[in-house]
Amino acid sequence: MAMKVLLKSVKIVDATNPQNGKIVDILIKGGKIEKIGKSIKAETGLKVIEEKGLCVSKGWIDLQANLQDPGYEHKEDIQSGLKAAAAGGFTKVCVSPLTEPVRDAKDQIQYIIKQSSESAVELLPYASLSKKAQGDELSEFYDLKQAGAVAFTDDRNSIKNPNLLKNALLYSKSMDALVMNFPYQTDISPNGVVNEGEQSTLLGLKGIPKLAEELMVKRDLYLQEYCGGKLHFSTLSSAKSIDMISTAKKAGAAVSCDMASYQLLLSDEELSSYDTRFKTLPPLRSKDEIKELIKAVKQGKVDALSSNHLPEDIDSKKKEFDLSSFGVINLQTAVPAAITALEGKVDLADVISLFTDGPARILEIDQPKIAEGETANLTLFNPNEGFIFEKEDVLSKSQNSPFFNRNLKGKVYGIISGNKMELQD
Repeated sequence: MAMKVLLKSVKIVDATNPQNGKIVDILIKGGKIEKIGKSIKAETGLKVIEEKGLCVSKGWIDLQANLQDPGYEHKEDIQSGLKAAAAGGFTKVCVSPLTEPVRDAKDQIQYIIKQSSESAVELLPYASLSKKAQGDELSEFYDLKQAGAVAFTDDRNSIKNPNLLKNALLYSKSMDALVMNFPYQTDISPNGVVNEGEQSTLLGLKGIPKLAEELMVKRDLYLQEYCGGKLHFSTLSSAKSIDMISTAKKAGAAVSCDMASYQLLLSDEELSSYDTRFKTLPPLRSKDEIKELIKAVKQGKVDALSSNHLPEDIDSKKKEFDLSSFGVINLQTAVPAAITALEGKVDLADVISLFTDGPARILEIDQPKIAEGETANLTLFNPNEGFIFEKEDVLSKSQNSPFFNRNLKGKVYGIISGNKMELQD
């Protein structure tokens, strides 16, 4: 039966929409926006959604999430990941290939696509850039792209071999594919676990300098200039890296970048009690660096924000700091973290565009507009409503959130994707 929904008195938050900031009613029938106007009457059989302060935007897209399925389903599986994504307001989630086995075959791509076919959240699979993500030999780009891979990346297994990345960029051009790399030159900081700086010295932990990121960014920009092709830099943590990429973009390079939203809110001072929930890769940086990262966002140099969701179980986290796993869960808190960090500094519509228009441009995917006749692909939220994120709120299988007992702003009410809707309690 076709879904019929009436959104009453919702504010449109969409920097590209002529009605941005206006309060309207939106009538949705059969998965499409039938009418946008004032005081639309509720017909029999309509589900009416009306909440004080409710906003509507294009459906949010997450560029970076690991759902650990197959292989590590005790940490997360597709179904728990889909629930967390819907609760976080995402209608599309890009999925890391670092599973067991690594996603480097057609049937593995098709598995991910099929798993989300009944959900309001669409999973967009990344394929590994190299076979088994080992950095030696290119995976079968053409077959994987034909199967539905939206980009090629070895995720946190940074591409150490410049010749491999060169070949990936050259080969990707023939099929207009997107290549991604997480820039981290590990040789600069072998066994590093936190940001190099005052905190690493105080804590007696091995540091990871921003230089480890910046060196690889510089190398990769040279490679892209030489080869052409489309190159995206994932989950950056250095304002200098972002500046270099911005300069290359202005010169015409087909490059882009994203950051994990928590990098704008959490500093390395969170690590004072050696709490491994704050052990991330790249590491949380200093408060001074966060100011520079926020400035880069304000200046439009960052193309997108992401969750960098990486569930880890208790056994992986409850170890000595040096031995514990990197990673946080962030699907449910990614956008609230960004809204909280950027409140009063960046216009709300521009913050939301970092989860909508930005990712859509990077991936070169169509995103329905908030307009009559368009497919309904919407996120419902209240950017001004605060909430405290508690352990009992977690829908992931893992509990490695850095946001427990914190005040965040931006409560998600639900998502609508075509004829599917998921509302939060």
